[in-house]
Amino acid sequence: MKKRFREEGFILSGETGEFNAITDVEGVEVGFETILMGSQSDYKGDFSDFARTGVTVILPRGKKRSVVFAGRHDLNGNGEMTGSHWIDDSGFLHGGIGITNTHSVGIVRDTLAKWMVTNKFYYPLISNGQEIKNCSFFYPVVGETWDGMLNDINGFHVKEEHVMKAISCAKGGMVSEGNVGGGTGMKCHGFKGGTGTSSRVVKIEGKAFTVGALVQANHGSREKFKVYGVPIGKRIEGYQASVESPAPKPGSGSIIVVLATDAPLTPIQLTKLCKRVSIGIGNLGGGCENGSGDIFLAFSTANEEAYTTSLSSMVVLGDDCLDSLYTAVVETVEESILNALFAAESMVGRNRNKYHAIPHDLVKKLIRQYRPDCLSK
Repeated sequence: MKKRFREEGFILSGETGEFNAITDVEGVEVGFETILMGSQSDYKGDFSDFARTGVTVILPRGKKRSVVFAGRHDLNGNGEMTGSHWIDDSGFLHGGIGITNTHSVGIVRDTLAKWMVTNKFYYPLISNGQEIKNCSFFYPVVGETWDGMLNDINGFHVKEEHVMKAISCAKGGMVSEGNVGGGTGMKCHGFKGGTGTSSRVVKIEGKAFTVGALVQANHGSREKFKVYGVPIGKRIEGYQASVESPAPKPGSGSIIVVLATDAPLTPIQLTKLCKRVSIGIGNLGGGCENGSGDIFLAFSTANEEAYTTSLSSMVVLGDDCLDSLYTAVVETVEESILNALFAAESMVGRNRNKYHAIPHDLVKKLIRQYRPDCLSK
């Protein structure tokens, strides 16, 4: 396996959790299903079998029926995240989160709903204090980024069985990165992109809290890409994408960011965390493209009884305690994007289009030249 960003000797701020992943937030599970069909050798001009896509599923409290507080923010809205209106209105997230390609949002959303019904994952409606059996409402959350340069996105290759597999294999612990799940066919800052994750542990008034991020990175231009302020995209020679079909202008694409925390936060506070995601993206040179959907969601696994049909109480951190959580968000998002880039493998897809993996050795050489203080070896 390729080394992650900090495993290559790069120095980053903050203390990570055990796995340096969103799953360091206790109870969070992540599952993937990756779909690869067709190879360069059997290309015949018909792209119907060229699939470079998949689906990623995040379960906030695993396969245990639950509702969590959530908040949301979009830096640029050229994208989709279903269920967002209900999150904005209620502050609740019911069920899991799916991430896939732009044209597969519907099947992922419907399959998540079917899984919730089949497994009685939803809370039934209550009328006059009585439960209405087999009746409820919920709005599965599914985000997307566009993988049309490498994937036959109009082939609708994501099927119900793929989503079900991603749910069934969701687990805690180590999380795969790069060309996996919904991130399979994605690009980032002109290189091969995909899925990345990271975490930070912070102490507030003597108590430890964890913030984790998972990104599906399909955004940014090579021209603006920088690490530690060094214009890496401009300095690396070669490794240009080989594109044999019409392509959107550089920087077009999207990034979905999901934040998880065990800190007891309100929906408003979680939305405020989401607003800090933009800083982490911006630190690497992203976030300035109109053709990109930059959409962020945060949830808290604290306050298990927050969702109620009557009266309940909850614990909440004061706003003055949030500074370290804001910093953790910036750090985890930045590292998650770098991990997505460093884990990704070069890929050939539709129309023989090819995106190269970022060259680890050249990045290290440039950082050693311009920012040696950022390397431990």
